[in-house]
Amino acid sequence: MLIELERRKQPSRTMLYLTPVIAVLSTMFAGAVIFTLIGHDGIGAVREIFITPLIDPYKWQDLGIKAAPLILIACGLAFGFRANVWNIGAEGQYVIGGLAGTGIALATWGMEGWWILPLMCLAGMVGGALYAAIPAFLKTRLQVNEILSSLMLTYVSIQLLYYLMRGPWKDPDGFNFPQTRLFTDSQILPEIIPGTIVHLGVPLALIIVLIAWIVLDKSVFGFQIRVVGAAPAAARYGGFSAKKTIWAAMLIGGGFAGLAGIFEAAGPFGQMVPQFPTGYGFTAIIVAFLGRLHPIGIILAGIILAVSYVGGEIAQTSLGLPNAAAGIFQAMMLFFLLATDILVRYRLKFSSTVTSGDAS
Repeated sequence: MLIELERRKQPSRTMLYLTPVIAVLSTMFAGAVIFTLIGHDGIGAVREIFITPLIDPYKWQDLGIKAAPLILIACGLAFGFRANVWNIGAEGQYVIGGLAGTGIALATWGMEGWWILPLMCLAGMVGGALYAAIPAFLKTRLQVNEILSSLMLTYVSIQLLYYLMRGPWKDPDGFNFPQTRLFTDSQILPEIIPGTIVHLGVPLALIIVLIAWIVLDKSVFGFQIRVVGAAPAAARYGGFSAKKTIWAAMLIGGGFAGLAGIFEAAGPFGQMVPQFPTGYGFTAIIVAFLGRLHPIGIILAGIILAVSYVGGEIAQTSLGLPNAAAGIFQAMMLFFLLATDILVRYRLKFSSTVTSGDAS
C-alpha cells in the first residue's frame, strides 16, 4: 500500500490557528509517555514544566524575564520569514548585540548619566543589525544561502565572546574569572516592580512588538514583505525590490536580536559572561512559527516557551530531570507543529495500485 500526500484545494483557516494548540497538547502527551518509559515521572514532568510556572505566582516574574527576549527576537525573525528570508543566525546577532552594548558599558564605566543606557541599547541594535548584514550581503551579491551563512556566523560570534571574556575585557578585579566588570547603576535596566527581577526591558519588548504588528499589517512596507514572500513575480511586477526586502528583513531581525541581547546583558546578567549564549535565538524560531508569524501570536507563543524554560528548571530540582528536558519538549513542540501543518495543507491518500514505473 502506497501513502501519498495530496494538496488540499483550500486549507482550513480554523485548523491553521488550532494547530499550535494541538502541537502543545501533543507535546505534553508525548513527553509524559517518553519520560515514563525512560524511568521518570512522566506526568509529574509535564505538570512541573507546563503547569507549575503558571499557577505559582512567584514564578511569574521569571516568565516575564524569559519571554521578553524570545518575543523580541521572534518578532524580528517574523519579518524575514514572511518575506521568505531565512535568518537562522539570530543567536549570533543576539550575542553581538550584547557585546556591542557591553562595549559601551565598559567605555563609560565609572560615569553616570541617563544617556548611557539608551546608548548601550542603540549599540546593541546596531551591532545585531550589522552582523545580520553579512549574510544579507552574501545573499544579494553572491547568492550564498542565508540559512548556512547566518547559522555559521553564530559560532564566530561565540568564539569572539570567549576571546573578549578571557582577554581584553576580563575584569582586572575579578579573581581571574572570564567575565567583565559588573555594570554600574547607570548601565542596568531599572526594575519596574520593586522587589522583583522584572526590568524595563519586559514592557519595552511588548511595546516594540505591538509597533511591529502595526508595521506588518497596516503599512506599505508590511505589504511589501508579504508580497515578496508569497508571490515574488507579483512583487517584481508591482515594483518591489527583492534585494531591498532581503536587506530590510535581515537588518530588522538582527536589530531586534541585538536589542534582546543588550536587554539580557543589562538585565538578568548585569555584566557579560561566557554563559551569555542561552539558545534564545534558536528557540525564537519555534516561537515565531508557533505564533504563526503574527506579533500577537508570538507574544502568546513566547509565554509558552518561557513556561517550558522555567518549568524545566523547576523539574530539575523537584524531579531530578536532566537539564536537557526543556529542550526535548521544545523540539517536540516544533516537530508536532510541522507535522500538523502538513496535515492541514495535505491529505493522506492511500493507494494499493502500483504503476509500471514504480514496479520497475
